[in-house]
Amino acid sequence: MKRRDFFRRIAGAVMAATVPETSFGGEATRKDRRPNIILMMADDLGWGDPGYTGNKLIHTPCLDAMAAAGLRFDRFYAAAPVCSPTRGSCLTGRHPYRYGVFHANVGHLPPEEITLAELLKSRGYTTGHFGKWHLGTLTRTEKDSNRGGPRGAKHYSPPWDNGFDDCFSTEAKVPTWNPMRKPGSDEPYGTAYWKADGVKASGHLEGDDSRIIMDRVIPFIRDAVKRSKPFFAVIWFHTPHLPVEAGAEYLKMYPNVEEKKRRYFGCITAMDAQIGRLRRDLRRLGVAHDTMLWFCIDNGPEGTAGRAPGSSGPLRGRKRSLFEGGIRVPGILEWPAKARPGSVTAMPACTGDYLPTILHVLDIHMPDDRPIDGVSLLPLIEGRMSERPHPIAFESAKQLALIDNRHKLITLDRGKTWMLFDLIADPSETRDIAEQHREIVRRMRATLDAWRTSCQDSLAGKDYRRMPQ
Repeated sequence: MKRRDFFRRIAGAVMAATVPETSFGGEATRKDRRPNIILMMADDLGWGDPGYTGNKLIHTPCLDAMAAAGLRFDRFYAAAPVCSPTRGSCLTGRHPYRYGVFHANVGHLPPEEITLAELLKSRGYTTGHFGKWHLGTLTRTEKDSNRGGPRGAKHYSPPWDNGFDDCFSTEAKVPTWNPMRKPGSDEPYGTAYWKADGVKASGHLEGDDSRIIMDRVIPFIRDAVKRSKPFFAVIWFHTPHLPVEAGAEYLKMYPNVEEKKRRYFGCITAMDAQIGRLRRDLRRLGVAHDTMLWFCIDNGPEGTAGRAPGSSGPLRGRKRSLFEGGIRVPGILEWPAKARPGSVTAMPACTGDYLPTILHVLDIHMPDDRPIDGVSLLPLIEGRMSERPHPIAFESAKQLALIDNRHKLITLDRGKTWMLFDLIADPSETRDIAEQHREIVRRMRATLDAWRTSCQDSLAGKDYRRMPQ
């Protein structure tokens, strides 16, 4: 059982947050204010798809402007090469192999996990989740999406049970245009949007899915500002996950492109427009300066280039692969109060870093000593860090990998054979240098083995025994 009463009791003491209560409804009195926080994520967008990473065909002017206005991560990693595990890492700071979310539609966010939403809610934030959840089912009573209903009742773990006040959430994917209907028909798609009261959303569900999501985000933010409440918004777009569809106004922007690519390009540009809408509204509300606006992707582009038009650019691999194309994703932080415009970093960072970074900014401490895989990026944001203090570890299916500031160790067969790449000299992973650098392989394997043992202890529930009673 989740210790919700415990978190309420210790909100002011054990977490030891020291930032004072202040006003959030304007640009005045910035000095000691807690920042608003927004985590945006696209679904299956490739490294090579946005304009700012080099794409010359897909129009992403708002993402490009966001990258120019903030801190651009040239080595940002999703925690996994598939969506559900990465999403869990965003909220817990922990690798999903610690709590059983091994793949998409596998496991759920356990009640004992401590989420960013719970921690921020305990410090006075209003919290909202909008878009794709994919960390558990949202109903026990009726068929919904991939696992919802009685058949998946044991995996019931909706966002409103994990710290979110306001929700407009789906269990899994929906079409990127007219999300409640099967593409090209009036038949129900079979996946609903659910609100925080566990009731299906109705009305205003036609057209571009990214706009439908943002139509719920904007009022949430405006209400928080009106009430002088700091806000935490998680915006997980479905775009451009299959089934990929786009409206006429976006299709016509790509008149000389074959149909499959037109739909893919169009839905990305539609999502980009909503990101621009959000950025404009933050400025109009007077809160842009003090808002941490993050953007990333859950994994690399779908399938093969023949099946889906997403691009991993010069990187090797795609979704489901621990090669760079499956896990290295576009990453941006726009935060005018702290992040210098036009700054770029090549230091490795990952989705598991969100939680420790945000807790560091707010001087919040975890209520127990469970392992956290991410690191705080605040010193990097402030220009005081250029190298990652410890490597990023990965496991997915039979694949294992470890990435440090320069090298990457990877196996595709659970350790029977190992490859080593110099990601600085060879980001496309074309030259295996394991034989020439056996000592680096030995050292990195030892680190990876220790990490896996720690994950196995976590999966056995040992971390939860540390929770105060």
